[in-house]
Amino acid sequence: MNLISLKSYSFSKKARNKGKIKFLIIHYTGMQSMRASIKRLASIKHKVSCHYLISRAGKIFQMVEDNKVAWHAGKSKWGNLENLNNNSIGIELVNNGHKFGYQQFSGSQINALVKLCIKLKKKYKIKNRFILGHSDIAPLRKSDPGEKFPWFELKKKKIGIWYSLNKKSSLFKKLSDKKIRKIFFKNLHKIGYRYFNKEKASKSDKLIIKSFQRRFRQEKVNGKIDLECLKISNNLAKNH
Repeated sequence: MNLISLKSYSFSKKARNKGKIKFLIIHYTGMQSMRASIKRLASIKHKVSCHYLISRAGKIFQMVEDNKVAWHAGKSKWGNLENLNNNSIGIELVNNGHKFGYQQFSGSQINALVKLCIKLKKKYKIKNRFILGHSDIAPLRKSDPGEKFPWFELKKKKIGIWYSLNKKSSLFKKLSDKKIRKIFFKNLHKIGYRYFNKEKASKSDKLIIKSFQRRFRQEKVNGKIDLECLKISNNLAKNH
């Protein structure tokens, strides 16, 4: 795998121990061009960076060394951890994002990502359940890599997690909306999602649900819990 060196100036200079790296966090750049993405990620002015940037042509640029903390995750939580910059490697995929005309990720881009993830998984012994999207760990403010990102295809390559449903199951059909919400968010908490109250509905619910849907029920991202979402969350929590 060929890595192209491209230096960023926005990162923590102090080296971290190899054992601190537990997560891979996948992003899209959300900029209008490759050039704009590089300019932002390399500049010290913006205080944002990543370890790896993958172009639409499938070229992989290393912008920050793995043993340094890049500034890609921001305010974030997963499970019992906060501020995941310290424990993760950030991978940005060039894509205009929802703001500038969200695109399908290119085949070359995803093939390069798969190779990179396999290498990093092996090197740092990263578990599949800790390969996440930016919106998983920061659902109140982020939507990347979004509903067009091929999580199911990555799972076929043993990268990340997915679910398995029994379509004939009648489980949950007679529950009240309140009970459905309680079970759904209890499942999400077990999986690792945060920023919500398990017991009481709040304004953040819709954003959390959308984050879950962008990852696991991509064909319908509406911020509403339906039986399919409930069944998916239940399967994921059960196998967590």
